[in-house]
Amino acid sequence: MSGLERHLVIFAKAPRLGRVKSRLARDIGKVGAWAFYRRTLAALARRLSGDARWTLWLAVTPDRAVFDRRVWPAGTNLISQGDGGLGTRMARVMALMPPGPVVIVGSDIPDVGSGDAAAAFRALGRHDAVFGPAADGGYWLVGMKRRPRFRDPFTGVRWSTDHALADTLANLAGARVALLRELEDVDDGAAYRRRRR
Repeated sequence: MSGLERHLVIFAKAPRLGRVKSRLARDIGKVGAWAFYRRTLAALARRLSGDARWTLWLAVTPDRAVFDRRVWPAGTNLISQGDGGLGTRMARVMALMPPGPVVIVGSDIPDVGSGDAAAAFRALGRHDAVFGPAADGGYWLVGMKRRPRFRDPFTGVRWSTDHALADTLANLAGARVALLRELEDVDDGAAYRRRRR
């Protein structure tokens, strides 16, 4: 991958009260869910920024939030996710990034660190795609080499189910795929309580 820039993208929602982590908010309240999301996003951006091995981007939603610098960690490159469901938005960001491999991570996984991003880019040296499996059957990271062309793996994926990773992998049949360590995203009160312990 020498000569190609590496792009690390955090997918993020504008951290607005009542607009983030709705499943978690049902269990711990809107203020608690909002505070958790803000802290997690800020800490993640801090851990992943400033590393010369990649360029860090925040792909944000709603699109107009790209103009509100006050809600995002300072010094980050902002792009909008665009319209559509999660798969459509991830495919759009993957396809529109400048040349080089792209790794996308979620913004609600407290344990993601620069070592995980580095491992993903290393895996893309020998593989077409890389995933960080989540304990719930989804994934917290997806990366693609995008050469010789971008192959959209997100069509028909049953998001927010225990089939999300399997569906995405089925779309990549025949590709060389690497898996990283399994992590848990914090989507509900039970995961939040486990995290606090």
